[in-house]
Amino acid sequence: MSRDCVGVDESGKGDFFGPLVAAGVYASSGEVDELVCRGVRDSKKLSDSRICSLSKMIRDSFAYDVVVVNPQRYNELYSGMKNLNRILAWAHCRVIENLLKRVDCSLVVADQFGDSYFIEEALMSEGREVKLVLRPRAEDNPAVAAASILARDSFLKGLSRLSDLYGVNFPKGSSERAVEAGRLFAELYGRKRLGEVAKLHFRVTKKI
Repeated sequence: MSRDCVGVDESGKGDFFGPLVAAGVYASSGEVDELVCRGVRDSKKLSDSRICSLSKMIRDSFAYDVVVVNPQRYNELYSGMKNLNRILAWAHCRVIENLLKRVDCSLVVADQFGDSYFIEEALMSEGREVKLVLRPRAEDNPAVAAASILARDSFLKGLSRLSDLYGVNFPKGSSERAVEAGRLFAELYGRKRLGEVAKLHFRVTKKI
């Protein structure tokens, strides 16, 4: 039997360009079936256009929160924390905190992304007493799947805005295409400004 929960997920952690995004969606036990009926599932199984339309539905119908960590802020955080999992925990905690100010819920479900200590420590420092469930393939939970859709939609929009702003088509991922786009950006704006659009600790940076 399903129960009320806040589902949390992220997007952009494996993408050289664009923001890191964490999102959370609250679903009551009655709303879980509604998410399933409306076609909500893991964003990795959906097209970008479907993600966009489902994101609008979720924003219109459910309590949610989204935290966007733009590249410059991401690089600042990484220079201090030196650990992606700590940044993820920080972003997840911000989302959970923001949502729990508006909904009464004691269960948070998120995808496993390393040692749960980081996010538990962050939540405890805020004085929150919630049951935190971190598990692989958490996107099977409809609330987490909804969060994954919001996070991916916000990431895609953030990546598109950067592409429009700088006139460079920044690709998803961290393949050779990312190296080529990085080199073009460096030619146009200088390598020192790469941190405005990219996550600098990625190996891609050394190839640019």
